[in-house]
Amino acid sequence: MNYRGLRILHAFLFIMFLCVEASAAEKPEPLKGLLVTGGCCHDYENQKRIITEGMSQRVHITWDIVHEGGTGRDHKISVYGDKGWAKKYDVIFHNECFGGVVDDDFVQAITAAHHDGVPAIFVHCSLHSYRNAAVAADSWRELIGVTSQSHEKKRAVKAVTVNAEHPVMKGFPNEWPTPNGELYKIERVWPNCIPLAQAWGEDTEKDHTVIWLNTFGRARVFGTSLGHHNETMNNDVWLNLVAKGLLWSVDRLQPNGEPMAGYEGSGIKPIVIGEKQAAVPVPDPRFTASTR
Repeated sequence: MNYRGLRILHAFLFIMFLCVEASAAEKPEPLKGLLVTGGCCHDYENQKRIITEGMSQRVHITWDIVHEGGTGRDHKISVYGDKGWAKKYDVIFHNECFGGVVDDDFVQAITAAHHDGVPAIFVHCSLHSYRNAAVAADSWRELIGVTSQSHEKKRAVKAVTVNAEHPVMKGFPNEWPTPNGELYKIERVWPNCIPLAQAWGEDTEKDHTVIWLNTFGRARVFGTSLGHHNETMNNDVWLNLVAKGLLWSVDRLQPNGEPMAGYEGSGIKPIVIGEKQAAVPVPDPRFTASTR
C-alpha cells in the first residue's frame, strides 16, 4: 500500500474510532433497581432470577437484591431501616410477602420514601404485605393503588384489557389466560389508580383489577396481582408487560410501548430454572390460602 493509501486508511480508522467513542458516550448509564423479596408461600429463590434476568433482557438496568425473611410473615426487611435507603435507586421492585408486620413506623418509612418520588413496582403478594399495621396499612395500599386482603381459589386467571391505548399495554393481548393463577380480590381502587386490565372472579362473581398504574406523591407506580406461580412470571407476556410498566414508572417508555433510545435490554432468551426448584411451593400451614 502506498503512502496515500495509508493516510486514507488511518483517516478512516480514526473516524471509526470517533464514531465508537461518540456512541459509547451517548449511551445512558443503566437504570439502578432494587428487588425486595422474601416471605411465605412463593418460590422467591427462582422468582428473583426470573424477575431480574427477565427485566434486564428487556430494559437497560442493573440490580441489587435483598432476599430475607425465610418463609415467615412478620420479618422486617433490613434495608428499610437504613437512612435514605431508596435514594440511590431509580426504581424499587416489591415482591415480598410479610402480612404479619404490625409496626406502623416501619411501614410508614417505606411509603414515605416512595412519596418523595422513587418509583415502585408491586407484584402479587406485595399487595398483602403489611396489612396488619393498624394505621400504616392504608398508606401502603394508597401507595400501591388498590386494596386487597384475600384471594380466590387457585385457578388460571383470564386477564382482559380495559385500556388498550396506554403504552404499557402495547402488545398485551386483549385477553390473556394465565398459565396458572390466584386471583386477588380487590376491595378498593384508590383515586389515583388507572386500571389497565381486569379478571372475572368465579368465587366473588365480579371483576377485579389485575393490572394498573398509580401515582403516590411524586412517584409513579406500576402494579399487577398476577404472578403467584413461576410459569406465569416466566412467560413473555408477563415479562414484557412488567418491563413496560417499569419503563413507564421511570418515564423511559415511548408512546408506542418501546423503550427510549439507550434503554433497550440485552435481548430476550429463555430463563431456565431447575425442575425441582420450579415446583409450586407448599403454603405456610399456619395460615389459610385465602388470608395470606
